[in-house]
Amino acid sequence: MRFDGNGLEILDREECLALVRSVPVGRVVFTDRALPAIQPVSFLLDGDDVIIATASGSKLAAATRRAIVAFEVDAFDTGDKAGWSVTIIGEARAVRDSREIDGLSRLPLRPWTPGRHDHFIRIRSDVVSGRRIHPTMLEARP
Repeated sequence: MRFDGNGLEILDREECLALVRSVPVGRVVFTDRALPAIQPVSFLLDGDDVIIATASGSKLAAATRRAIVAFEVDAFDTGDKAGWSVTIIGEARAVRDSREIDGLSRLPLRPWTPGRHDHFIRIRSDVVSGRRIHPTMLEARP
């Protein structure tokens, strides 16, 4: 295991992607009118890319066309004081190819907000990083 300067375990790319696959909701960080914005979304991975379904006129759809965004997922157990966080950074693009849309439509992606979600966004996983904290790490602090 490798650790960062704060004593958190550094996760490799494969473990990060496995953890991402284990949760149904993440957060997309993007720019909206020159300000940072964060939107919770349901998602799936297609290979190593994040796939999000949204409404075609949504703020998220408009803000992520060919933009570099961050996507974050995490899980924490406050009782055990354990958890992990993974961040994916990459270009977000609207999916326009009809064959790709058809394939993505068959994925078991179930948005948790009401309304039509017929617009797909693909976020490339150019940079993947993650950290984990174990309860024993807190006990070891001076």
